[in-house]
Amino acid sequence: MGKNVAQKLIESHLVEGEMIPEKEIGIRIDQTLTQDATGTLVMLELEAMGLDRVKTDLSVQYVDHNLIQEDHRNPDDHLFLYGACLRFGIWYSRAGNGVSHPVHQERFGKPGKTLLGADSHACAAGAIGMLAIGTGGLEAAMAMAGQPFYLRMPKIRGVRLTGELPDWVSAKDVILEMLRRHGVRGGLGFVTEYHGPGLRCLSAMDRHVIANMGAELGCTATVFPSDEETRRFLRSQGREKDWIELVADPDASYDDEEEIVLSSLEPLIAMPQSPENVVPVREVAGQEIYQAYIGSSANPGYRDFAVPALMVKGRRVHERVSLDVNPASRQILENLVRDGHLLSLIHSGARIHQAGCNGCIGMGQAPATDKISIRTVPRNFPGRSGTREDKVCLASPETAAASALFGVITDPRTLDMPYPRVSEPENPILNTEMLLPPLSHEEALQVEPTKGPNIESLPTFDELPSDLAIPVLLKVGDDMSTDEILPAGARVLPYRSNIPKISEFAFSVVDETYHRRTHDVLESGGHAILGGSNYGQGSSREHAALAPRYLGLRVVIAKSFARIHRGNLINFGILPLTLEDEEEYDRIEEGDVLKLTNLYHQLKDTDRVEVENTTKGTKFAAGHDLSPRQIEIVTAGGLINWARASV
Repeated sequence: MGKNVAQKLIESHLVEGEMIPEKEIGIRIDQTLTQDATGTLVMLELEAMGLDRVKTDLSVQYVDHNLIQEDHRNPDDHLFLYGACLRFGIWYSRAGNGVSHPVHQERFGKPGKTLLGADSHACAAGAIGMLAIGTGGLEAAMAMAGQPFYLRMPKIRGVRLTGELPDWVSAKDVILEMLRRHGVRGGLGFVTEYHGPGLRCLSAMDRHVIANMGAELGCTATVFPSDEETRRFLRSQGREKDWIELVADPDASYDDEEEIVLSSLEPLIAMPQSPENVVPVREVAGQEIYQAYIGSSANPGYRDFAVPALMVKGRRVHERVSLDVNPASRQILENLVRDGHLLSLIHSGARIHQAGCNGCIGMGQAPATDKISIRTVPRNFPGRSGTREDKVCLASPETAAASALFGVITDPRTLDMPYPRVSEPENPILNTEMLLPPLSHEEALQVEPTKGPNIESLPTFDELPSDLAIPVLLKVGDDMSTDEILPAGARVLPYRSNIPKISEFAFSVVDETYHRRTHDVLESGGHAILGGSNYGQGSSREHAALAPRYLGLRVVIAKSFARIHRGNLINFGILPLTLEDEEEYDRIEEGDVLKLTNLYHQLKDTDRVEVENTTKGTKFAAGHDLSPRQIEIVTAGGLINWARASV
């Protein structure tokens, strides 16, 4: 039987295990991607490992998240990252060059290669036939040190695309349709592979839009074939030599199959406060908005700005609305300038910001309290925008621009104008000057990275005790996001290199007393957290595991876990356990003391752990589903301890 694209990519990089769904495998990593919200820890981890030079084919460090320079912290970290890149042999993308994912696709992505990114949206690189997976920074550091990346062999979901997109419907509506069907948990354990004749109407950057938000489905990765459109894109970037054809065999099959008839789609919108809360725009049209926001890694292509520019040309943005435009890369910004689209946006009243993540990660462009903000970003978790009482909606550039003109949620099909069809430029201005290449090995050895006063060494952690008696300090519901566990934004992320300080913000979105209460139980052995389904969805930031671990978190018991966060918990020595009887969730309360005994034996010899609720006088079983390697890591107190002991 023939193979699909995902199977070909995994098979060509398999170094350990067998391609049997749910079994642990190890794959070789060709490229890594880090950004400044995660990269500082990665560089400190490389330093702690004593690494001489990265062993990947290519590693790139981007500065795209923490661009606001309100004091010394962000610029100090950027300087440290620059020095660390020189020292370890890593490409460096300067502040203002753009968001990591579209820049990587423009300059470095190669069909047939693997990419591991310390950013959950690294999966966007699947747009050009890569196997691209988001993960925590520590696992990215291990890959940079030449180690395989371990994961459970995913199932492959084939999505056949047929027909063509109607006017006023674009790639964002395709991925919103997937979220409408499957929700934020529907991709767990899957690689989603798109195929079929409908691909002909999707450019490489359109595919990027879809692949990027595969993270919101919970997918391990999203894969597109490398076909003639991929070749056209790489040719336009001066990199046709990097193209290879990579398509599914004619008799390939999938573990799960479905179809999207593109011609049947209509403009869609995800209402607050989850990417899965998807409805047709027409059903919510007329609601007053405060802000429309265009840009981010979720809609980074030239046409995602050019189409809105043509829509607002000669018109004025509604007087109540802030139209915020965040170019995804400096290169795209230059092309928008050349072609006159930036002038149209500026004259309409749009506010132009620097190329970077910006408001998507809560770094500026925060909306007004309790007012609707329509954004082309990938996520609308509570408070992620930087405003605690936010109402962020996710929509296409067409819907965002139409709504900006009228001041209310607007179905773009109701506009009295022809649809402005725009293609990606065949001969764009190329900008490579903001990417700094690695030094030679000899030169690199002479570099000592500069550490500002906000950069602290990584804390050291002890082994997981075999016997625990710890209180449940916090009980949270379903779909708890990493933005709620450890917030992003201008107030918090500048402390990303200072774990004691950033830990003060842990769970502050849901319980401002959590940080204080951890100190009351730290000396007596730490604490546990009880979670619902899909605990830890969203960002790959390992701070959401590292900060609570610093505060004494030893065990998280949940109905189920998001893939990346579960891995981060293990990597920092926090035991993730899954309730076998989900009704037990309702019986456990904050303050209950849980007793776990003889843990090492239970983890190694069984697939479950017996937990005694000493407060209630009851017992229940919790599964762990850890591989032998993961058991060694979590009992050692985390991946760094395990790696040191394994050398």
